[in-house]
Amino acid sequence: MRPELEDLVREGMSRHHVPGVAIGILHDGDEDIAAYGVTNLEHPLPVDADTLFQIASITKTITATVVMRLVERDALDLDAPVRRYLPEFRLRDEDAASRATLRHLVTHTGGWLGDSFTDFGRGDDALARYVTAMAELEQLTPLGEIWHYSNSGFAVLGRLIEVVTGKTYEAAVRELLFLPLGMTKSGFNADDAITHRVAAGHVIVDEQPRVARPWAFPRAATPVGGVVSSVRELLDYARFHLGDGRAPNGARLLSTGSLELMRTRLAPADNDRGVGVAWFLRDIGNVTFQYHGGSAVGQQGILMLAPERRFAIAVQANSGRGALLHAEITKWAQRTFLGVHEEEAEHVSIPAARRKELVGRYTAALADLELRPGTNGDLIVRSTYHNLLGIKPAPTDPPPSPVAFLAEDRFVCLEGPLKDTKGEILRDRSGSVRWLRSGGRVYRRVKS
Repeated sequence: MRPELEDLVREGMSRHHVPGVAIGILHDGDEDIAAYGVTNLEHPLPVDADTLFQIASITKTITATVVMRLVERDALDLDAPVRRYLPEFRLRDEDAASRATLRHLVTHTGGWLGDSFTDFGRGDDALARYVTAMAELEQLTPLGEIWHYSNSGFAVLGRLIEVVTGKTYEAAVRELLFLPLGMTKSGFNADDAITHRVAAGHVIVDEQPRVARPWAFPRAATPVGGVVSSVRELLDYARFHLGDGRAPNGARLLSTGSLELMRTRLAPADNDRGVGVAWFLRDIGNVTFQYHGGSAVGQQGILMLAPERRFAIAVQANSGRGALLHAEITKWAQRTFLGVHEEEAEHVSIPAARRKELVGRYTAALADLELRPGTNGDLIVRSTYHNLLGIKPAPTDPPPSPVAFLAEDRFVCLEGPLKDTKGEILRDRSGSVRWLRSGGRVYRRVKS
């Protein structure tokens, strides 16, 4: 790796409290991997190219890739109702449950509560039990109308894979994707990881990184974010998505049409992003990026592809603030290898009455957000985590951040760990403030 990247990484690791990071880049047919720091502050080993990290929600693209293999076999249909394959599928909103399709699932447009991490044990029935329990999930927004991130939707996809293959999710993914691509070290849980060099997650408590426990999500969340992999094997996976659908041995896994569909905008997402089949899509300059990030228990990473330029970058970090570092690394790579520079968005002034209209508390499953007046008349955002997974030690809530407006109902945080986090105000048909969308989540406004 280039010296300027090493300087950026080491300085960023210190500033963002990241014990270890691994970076892999594909460009012009060449592969380059670099690793820094340690796997675990309590029992440190040097991070290397084969160190296993929890790739968290990058897993969703893996789940979707297997779904597309099953679509090509006519075992699944993206436009079919979920109930064609899972007659027992229920939600609190019966109309939404009866009309929901696989396309709603892969594009996060189902509208029901997306963040449910109930632990249904380690048995092979964990996903089936999870889907049964979805009968209690609230419909937050109308089916198909407002995009917001849905972990629970991808749990349903994992269960669909089990039903149509007659195998566990893990066995099906290993057979249909990992083994054909040579991803022999990639797995799904601590049992798979423990015999390899593996990263422990770290949360930030009072501005110090500390090892996080539990190590991983419950088994029912495996299709959502449970894959464990290395940057080397993530580059193998990226190479497949940049290719023509064939495995390294020449066997066809997907058609080029399916690969192209996965990176086609099927629905608008938040801010300037679109979503295809699981992958997020964003244009920067004249380059379209296909990417997905992931946040596990004290681990954060990203896999980003530029298919038209035959470029990919994978970054994995074992810190709850790893996303701050991988954002700096990917921006450096975009400039250095693709000549793409992301322009800073212009800030705009909005009337005081409009700012006052937005003041209030907004709630979601994982956190609450509060917009409140600052000392100079601007707004400040405060985030309070709910710690649904019972992470120990509990991470410290980030300090409040002032915001700047990008448009009347769009803002960006300016300082601290929340820096560059964007938010959007969503209104109902009468024009009243109904939700705040940030980080992909929809926060419902709490009446005072």
